[in-house]
Amino acid sequence: MAEQRKKLRLGELLVQQGLITTDQLAIALAEQRRSNIPIGRLLVRLGFVTETAIRDIMARSIGRESIDLSQVVADSEALKMVPQEFARRNRVLPIAYEPAEHVLTIATPEIFNVVAMDQLRAMLGPQIEVKTQFASEAQLENFIDQFYGYELSVDGILHEIETGEVDYESLVGGDEYTQPMVRLVNALLVDAVKRGASDIHFEPEYAFLRIRYRIDGVLETVRSLHKSFMPGITVRLKVVSDMNIAETRAPQDGRLSLTLSGRQIDFRVSTQPTIYGENVVLRVLDREKSIISLDRMNLAAETLAKLNLMLARPEGILIVTGPTGSGKTTTLYSLLAQVNDETVNIMTLEDPVEYPLTLMRQTSVNEVARMDFANGIRSIMRQDPDIILVGEVRDKETAEMAFRAAMTGHQVFTTLHTNSALGAFPRLLDIGIQPDIMAGNIIGVIAQRLVRMLCPHCKEAYAPSAEERLLLGPAAESVSYLYRSAGCKQCENKGYKGRAAIMELLVMDSDLDELVARRATVKELRAAAMARNFRPLANEALQRVVEGATSLAEVSREVDLTGRYG
Repeated sequence: MAEQRKKLRLGELLVQQGLITTDQLAIALAEQRRSNIPIGRLLVRLGFVTETAIRDIMARSIGRESIDLSQVVADSEALKMVPQEFARRNRVLPIAYEPAEHVLTIATPEIFNVVAMDQLRAMLGPQIEVKTQFASEAQLENFIDQFYGYELSVDGILHEIETGEVDYESLVGGDEYTQPMVRLVNALLVDAVKRGASDIHFEPEYAFLRIRYRIDGVLETVRSLHKSFMPGITVRLKVVSDMNIAETRAPQDGRLSLTLSGRQIDFRVSTQPTIYGENVVLRVLDREKSIISLDRMNLAAETLAKLNLMLARPEGILIVTGPTGSGKTTTLYSLLAQVNDETVNIMTLEDPVEYPLTLMRQTSVNEVARMDFANGIRSIMRQDPDIILVGEVRDKETAEMAFRAAMTGHQVFTTLHTNSALGAFPRLLDIGIQPDIMAGNIIGVIAQRLVRMLCPHCKEAYAPSAEERLLLGPAAESVSYLYRSAGCKQCENKGYKGRAAIMELLVMDSDLDELVARRATVKELRAAAMARNFRPLANEALQRVVEGATSLAEVSREVDLTGRYG
């Protein structure tokens, strides 16, 4: 009964503050009765409210400080004082210890859990004072794993498969006994997500199976197993992805979901026959990490202002370009999140839908019978849309339908495979779009790349060489030193941690439209764009290098600096 009062109290607080409606609370309570998931987490999952809003309102209502754990650095002294098993069971995370004052600060979503607090004080002794801060539930589970170091018993499971001896370490947490191959695949998937991998590769060789993760855009080998493990792992992945386990000679696609740290992680699975067996690649689709708001993308103020200017246009096509893996889809979703509210109808056509989002009507073109991009746009136009997202413009028919939608008063977002913003025009001409149709209907073009950011804990300064100064161009005069990667424990000795988008933005206006209409060359378009404060990709990238955010070597890997203009 007390638990029900607590649930209603949080819901009522959110309604009183105008953060959710009574209808939304009723839906969440109905779902809560079916799933027994805490009401706060359900409201976040349903897309009615953000995790931050719940954390802050809960903290205010109980008169305590709230804390964002993503801003906290692990304190090894504090972690030593509370065993991991106790922290996980009682949902407390030690975040700081002040030896001079004998004060241990812990984060917990259950400030008033008297039993847990009494047990903690008894364990620590009377000389240590415990200070509590309010943390959100989903964050806490994630950071307990992260702070204590997520230790998987993959070796134990492998030993069990080889010898038949049960590995009890891998059964910790009250799990019932399951087949070791099932636990091995789960352990590898969990490990990849914890380490921030975007893709997982299971690659068969002549005598062994190589397992690689793509982290921050770079592949790295994490395990090499004997080839005898290969059939079991492949079959298990196919079973959970709803694939045909008997079919080994044709490529297949599938999908699976895991719940980790209180949130659902989806995996898109693909198999490809090779001479040594089936190659399996999983794309990790972690919605919370992938879709971030524009103001959290570390973009320059000028770039952000240009993006907002583009979004303010009521109709036309906004094109995002770049090679595979450059974050085009993520940027499109971030742009849509900026304009997504109850006053607009956003409809998407994707191949396939990667991240299900609230308030958007999303359709996978490959799942619906006889629906391709062109037919899909035709159908969507009858659904009273305000904004349409077309996953990719690949052919003339799709491009013509997208432009038709833009000409009838809709905002259209799409992607195109070109290397630069100015390259979008010859590409559309090549597809078969007439220049006078392009003119006036393109809002702007964004070309982007993802570059790894230097680890702030270990990056080292050095004096650039003559060749590097040549690459820097005019900026070299004001630069006395640059930064390069070194490697430390914080970044797993890679020297880099995380990635950021580098963008070049071409905002269209009447003069540029006129040049496009008369089939101006790329050189003419470039000159006109430069006169309008257009900053090429290379200039943006070098700005990040000069600021010390990334290295010249990393930027050269993603952006051509040799043919720079401007």
